Amino acid sequence: MLNPDSVGRTFTGAEFVSVTQSQIEEFARVVGETDFSVAPPTFSIRITLAQSQELLSHPDVGLDWTRLVHGDQKFEIHRPIVVGDKLKCSSTIENYKVAAGNEIVTVRSDLHSESELVVSTWSTLVVRA
Repeated sequence: MLNPDSVGRTFTGAEFVSVTQSQIEEFARVVGETDFSVAPPTFSIRITLAQSQELLSHPDVGLDWTRLVHGDQKFEIHRPIVVGDKLKCSSTIENYKVAAGNEIVTVRSDLHSESELVVSTWSTLVVRA
């Protein structure tokens, strides 16, 4: 069971992630995009997923990964991600509730380029009863 004290906890990645043209092209091809001048809107998940998994894998959090399924994903794009961006990620456990015995966890991940917020993502995860 998730430790309720984890709500509000933020993990900030130690490293910046540099975005390359080949990363954008590779991701764009997978999702069927043909414009390689900017990253596709969902490209940010490539960076934020690892960060949020690291936060949620911390033993103090108590999340049971063996019963976890992805429930929902949303994005707020403040500007497109482009080649040369150096992005730093922070992930925060925003919400936690139990419904019908299932644990529902919402994690917000923010990507910053220096002080500029570039993209925010929200992942809703369900730990099945």
